[in-house]
Amino acid sequence: MPTAHDGTEDEERALNTFIRFTRAFDTVDQEINRIFQAHDLTSGQFGVLETLYHLGPLHQGALGDKLLQSKGNISTIITNLEDRDLVERRRDPDDRRYVQVHLTDAGRTLIADIFPDHVQQIVDTFGVLTDEEIGELGRLCKKLGMQNTED
Repeated sequence: MPTAHDGTEDEERALNTFIRFTRAFDTVDQEINRIFQAHDLTSGQFGVLETLYHLGPLHQGALGDKLLQSKGNISTIITNLEDRDLVERRRDPDDRRYVQVHLTDAGRTLIADIFPDHVQQIVDTFGVLTDEEIGELGRLCKKLGMQNTED
């Protein structure tokens, strides 16, 4: 459904592209979230587990920055994962002002178990695109995402 806004050609083109982008993202996100939901995880919780799995322990603030989460939101996500014994907070031994977040054995087992299914779901979802289209989409998303970071 195109925009109902009666604006300039540039406005209508941008709005229509935004609508398509949003709908495509929502469709892909719904498919991918099924794996998280099957394990009673939110996408934010999965993001924390996956990041710690691949990068190792991180300071809570750095983890929030990496996942584009506010301080309050990342704290809530970590608390909820801690309540399930999937992560634990530890004071940084070199600088006690910082808190590092670590995977527990249960967290490592869970993410190791579901990550291959997550990757396969992404591959399957993007399977409607050619290799060239996937490359172009990646390039365009990077360009769009970087637009405000070059100031």
